[in-house]
Amino acid sequence: MNIKPSEPSRLSVTDLAGSPSRVRKERIVSVGFQTTAYVSLLVSVLIILSLVFEAWTFIGGIKIGWLWGDQWAPPFNEYDLKTPLVGSLIVTGIAMVVAIPIGLASAIYLSEYAKPVVRKWLKPLLEILAGIPSVVLGFFALRWITPNIVQNINADAPGFTLAAAGIGVGILTIPLIASVSEDALAAVPSSLREASAGLGAKRVTTTIRITIPAAISGLVAAFIIGISRAIGETMVVFLAAGGGGNQAQFTASAFESGTVVTAAMAATTAPSDRLSEGVALQSLYFLGLLLFVITLLLNLVADRFVRRVRMVY
Repeated sequence: MNIKPSEPSRLSVTDLAGSPSRVRKERIVSVGFQTTAYVSLLVSVLIILSLVFEAWTFIGGIKIGWLWGDQWAPPFNEYDLKTPLVGSLIVTGIAMVVAIPIGLASAIYLSEYAKPVVRKWLKPLLEILAGIPSVVLGFFALRWITPNIVQNINADAPGFTLAAAGIGVGILTIPLIASVSEDALAAVPSSLREASAGLGAKRVTTTIRITIPAAISGLVAAFIIGISRAIGETMVVFLAAGGGGNQAQFTASAFESGTVVTAAMAATTAPSDRLSEGVALQSLYFLGLLLFVITLLLNLVADRFVRRVRMVY
């Protein structure tokens, strides 16, 4: 008895299309995600446009010479641009001198030297430090760092200094740099470490000559994130640097009181009868646009550098 094999069933376009209810759900989810993406983009564009329009009003309402005076004092129509800019550079520089070595050393220890049990407990504790409110570190910088560190270095330093603010911002930035750097180091394949060890290299040699160069793109990204965080910090500088008022004198010394871009913005929002005159309030938007441009340039430069040196395994 001959049995003919059954012919395989042929699939049609309708069979491959899936059930109508599933297709409908997928379409709803897709439209929802697309809508949220466009909404976030629209909000970002509106924020930038508001900054640009108000900053343009500020520029059109002042004399250019006012941007190069000797103090930043919106109530008195004094808009010395270099006062908050130089203050931001000083605070950010000191913060990075504190945060990058300590953060990188912490990341290297967690990634290369710490035992799994130690790393399991130590890294979450390190990341918890990032949750300390900045106002707490501001008071810590004012009440402890200034008298015990800054004034021991320079006895003539006043109670409010850019140096104390820089150290406080550096402490605030350490967990961020350490966490991102540790992730970058942990992403380096173990085979590279094993090959280095197989050639007789010590662990410290492997770390310096193999692991860190292989993770350089991630480390640079961590440093840029830390710099952006330091530039955008407000409360620590607002409390510790003496920039809480509406008037700040220009200084290029870290051992004097001063202001930064974010602190100048916060001070501009303080209640004052004079702030309603002229373009004092518009100066806040001008500083916000300036801070946005600085951060954007930092990220563009970092992205270009990372793309050039990135190693793909």
